[in-house]
Amino acid sequence: MKLLLIVVSVLLLSLMPAQQRVQTADIVFKNGNVYTANDKAPTAQAIAVKADRIVFVGSNDAAQKFIGKDTRVVDLKGNTVLPGFTDSHQHLSGVGLREMTLNLEGTTSLADFLAKVKERVDQKKPGEWVTGRGWIETHWQPAVFPTRWDLDKVAPNNPVFLGRADGHGGVANSAALKLAGIDKDTPSPFGGEISKDKQTGEPNGMLLDAAQGLVRRRVPPTTPEEAERAVVLGVKRNIEVGWTQVQDAGGSYADVEIFKKLYAAGTIKLRIYKAVHGPGPSATRLLNEGATIGAFGNRFTFRTIKVVSDGALGSRGAALLAPYSDAPDTSGFLTVKAEELRPMLIDALRKGIQVETHAIGDLANRFTLDEYEAALKAVPAGQRKVADPRWRVEHAQIVNPADIPRFAKLGIIPSMQPSHAIGDLFFAPKRVGIDRLAGSYAWQSFIKSGVVVPGGSDAPVERGEPMIEFYAAVARKDQKGFSGEGWHPEEAVNREQALKMFTIWPAYAAFEEKLRGTIEVGKLADLTILSADIMKIPEPEILKTRCVMTVINGEIVHEAT
Repeated sequence: MKLLLIVVSVLLLSLMPAQQRVQTADIVFKNGNVYTANDKAPTAQAIAVKADRIVFVGSNDAAQKFIGKDTRVVDLKGNTVLPGFTDSHQHLSGVGLREMTLNLEGTTSLADFLAKVKERVDQKKPGEWVTGRGWIETHWQPAVFPTRWDLDKVAPNNPVFLGRADGHGGVANSAALKLAGIDKDTPSPFGGEISKDKQTGEPNGMLLDAAQGLVRRRVPPTTPEEAERAVVLGVKRNIEVGWTQVQDAGGSYADVEIFKKLYAAGTIKLRIYKAVHGPGPSATRLLNEGATIGAFGNRFTFRTIKVVSDGALGSRGAALLAPYSDAPDTSGFLTVKAEELRPMLIDALRKGIQVETHAIGDLANRFTLDEYEAALKAVPAGQRKVADPRWRVEHAQIVNPADIPRFAKLGIIPSMQPSHAIGDLFFAPKRVGIDRLAGSYAWQSFIKSGVVVPGGSDAPVERGEPMIEFYAAVARKDQKGFSGEGWHPEEAVNREQALKMFTIWPAYAAFEEKLRGTIEVGKLADLTILSADIMKIPEPEILKTRCVMTVINGEIVHEAT
C-alpha cells in the first residue's frame, strides 16, 4: 500500500507545474562520492530521502531544491556512498553467540588453543559445561585436529565441546563423550561421523556434522534471554560494519518469533531475510502457513527453506565425487536423503517457497542440481505459485566444471562467500588436489555463464566484515597479499562486479531488486558509507577502510564517532 501511495504521488506531481513539483526531503546527503550500482547513472554527489525512499540522486546543485527549513543536511565530506550492503549468507544468532561464549578465532597453535580453553575452565565449577567456537587448525604446526585427550589435560572435570570455525565439526573431551554415551561401539549417524583412532577404535573426540548433535543435545540449552541477547548483539555488530540486510541461512521458528518481538519493540532495525531448516517441522510449517514478505517496514521477509546437503571441506565432511586427496579412505558424505528432499521441493514450488541448499563438495553440488532439476520438471512454470522460484545453492565451492553451466540453464543462483576462497585455499589443494580446484570458488566462471553471484560472509564461520569480503572478491589473495598454486586468479571479479555481489545481486536473490540494491529514485533508502573509495584505492587499502555511517529506511542507524 505504501508503494502504491508513492506511485500515485509521483504521478500527481508529474502533472503539476515544474516549480511546484519538488517536495522538500527529510534528509539530504551532499558532497558524497556516490556509486549507485545503477548502470544507467553510475555516479552522483547527492541523495535526497523522503520517509524511507530515495527521491533524488544527482549533483549537489540539483539537490538544493529538496532542502527546506526542516530538512536535515548531512555533509559527507567526500566519503564514499554505496547502496546498502547485504550479507547474502550469514548466521545472525551465531554472530552474537560468538561474543557470548568462548571465542577461539585466531588461535595460532594447539598450545594456544588449550591455553584459552584452560582459562575458561578455570572460571567454571567442576561439572559445568565449557562451549565455544572458532578454532581452525590450518596454520597450526602440525595442522591436525585437536583430540579428546588434548582437552582432557586442561579440562579433566568439565565437559567441553568446541566447534571448528566451519560449524561442521567439533571436538569433545572425554567427560562430554561420556555424557553423550559415545564409545568405541557407537555407530556414526546418517549424515555425520564419529571419528575414531585407527589403532584402538576409540572415539578421538572429533564429531562431524550430524554426529555433533549427540553431544550438543547434552549441552544446557540457550535461554530465551540469551537467544534475544545474541540477536541484538549480532544486529549491532552488523550495522556497525555496514551491512543493511543479512540473509539468515537456516534456523527455526524460534528465531522468527524472536525477530518479530524485537522488531515490534523497535529494538532492531537491520533488515533480515530469513530461512528455516528443512526437511523437517519448521519447513513443513512454512509450507503450510505461507511466506511473510515485507513486514515491519520491509525489514523482515520469511519465505525460504534451508537444506544442508553435505558438510565442510576443512573437516572433510564435504561430499566429493572422488576421495579426498589427503584422506583416500573417505569422500565425505551427503547429509540429506533424496526420498525426503524431493517431495518437499515439489511442495515448495507449488506454494511459492524459495529453497536454498548448502552444497560444498562437487558430489553435493551435482546432487543438489539433480534434485532441483527433477522438481522443476515435475512442476512446470504454469503450476508454480512463483514461476521463477530463484532457488539457490549456498557456497557452491567445489563444482565440477561440467556442472557450472547447469546453474544458468536451470535458473539456479550460486550464493558464494569470497572469504572462503582466501582461507580455504591454504588447505584446499591438499584436500582435493590441484586438478579439482579448476571449478572451485569459481565466481568469474559463474558470472560469465550467465548467473548472478550474490556475495556473503557465512559469519560466524568467517569474520563477517564487508571489506574483507569485497577485498577477497577482487584480490583473491589472503589478507597479507599471498597467492599460491591453486588460487586461480582468473576467477577474481572486477570492482563493479564485486559491488553488485553485495548490493543488487543479493536483492535479486531475495526477489527485492525493484525495492533495493541500487541507489535510484523510488527505492528504499539504504546506504553504506565508507571512509575510502574502495572502487579505486589499491587492494590492500580496502582492508583498512571503515564504515562511517549506515542508513536503513532513510534513518541513520550507525554513525562512527
